Amino acid sequence: MQEKAREFSVGPHESGRRLDLFLAEKLALSRSRVRRLLARGAVRLAGAQLGESAKGRTLVSGDALSVDPYRRPENECTRPEPDASLAVLAEGRGWLALDKPAGTPVHPLSENETGTLLGAVVARHPEIQGVGEGGLRSGVVHRLDVDTSGVMLMATTEERWQSLRRAFEAHRVEKVYQALVAGQLEVAGGANAGLALARHRPARVRVVDSEERERARGVWDCRMTWRPLEVFEMATLLEVRPETGFLHQIRVLLAHRGYPLLGDRSYGGPDAAGSAGRHMLHATRVAVDDVEAESVPSADFAELRDRLKAGHAW
Repeated sequence: MQEKAREFSVGPHESGRRLDLFLAEKLALSRSRVRRLLARGAVRLAGAQLGESAKGRTLVSGDALSVDPYRRPENECTRPEPDASLAVLAEGRGWLALDKPAGTPVHPLSENETGTLLGAVVARHPEIQGVGEGGLRSGVVHRLDVDTSGVMLMATTEERWQSLRRAFEAHRVEKVYQALVAGQLEVAGGANAGLALARHRPARVRVVDSEERERARGVWDCRMTWRPLEVFEMATLLEVRPETGFLHQIRVLLAHRGYPLLGDRSYGGPDAAGSAGRHMLHATRVAVDDVEAESVPSADFAELRDRLKAGHAW
């Protein structure tokens, strides 16, 4: 249902608050949703339209704010894309396992965004609209970074979405990745570290030290293991098994150990980037209960692996 325009007056006890925090509380939205409202010019201060750069503006008592009509997140709909390709690896009652290409977002951030995996799914399974979180995340059980390829699960029924979410939260899901990393990592190992969001846009994650891990809020305990599959002259093909799930977890933990993913400009810098067009991470397997799917490494991943095997640099 379309929301009506909202108007707010900043009270004396609210003076000094950030604009995005103020609106997030008043509208019961996330800060990212508020930023999107600002970006499309839906927020006005004393009648003057504000942009996204005003998100950190300090409010003063008496400020008059208005917010144009907008859809609640749960009422938004993903645009169906019937012409978009969709590779189904496996499917069952209430679930789909898809082969996500690198460079394809899992879901849109706005109703007019196209080119997402969910858009292709909605065209073939319209019943997914409203499942789970609903809105632009309908049916999305877990997430892969835009440039990560491989197995991606979606649920087409509420019952299946709930059961799969519980399995992920309980860390019962088997998740297997292949990663091409810089350096020779010849022994199996693992990581148990606290991660925290260091920046929202673009997103960046950092490893926290042990002291901060115990006292800080917003720190997630993350665990994963790895073993080398092939060791090349200057790089290694790893099998990685994350036990937990957090944004950029594999990328940041391997980079912290000194073995950044090839192509990862965010955490590995120009030395790790080389000529790779994206970070070299592929989800090869996901399995839990009756849900199981596997994906062979994508063409660009396999091509770089073969080049490394032949002794070439990345």
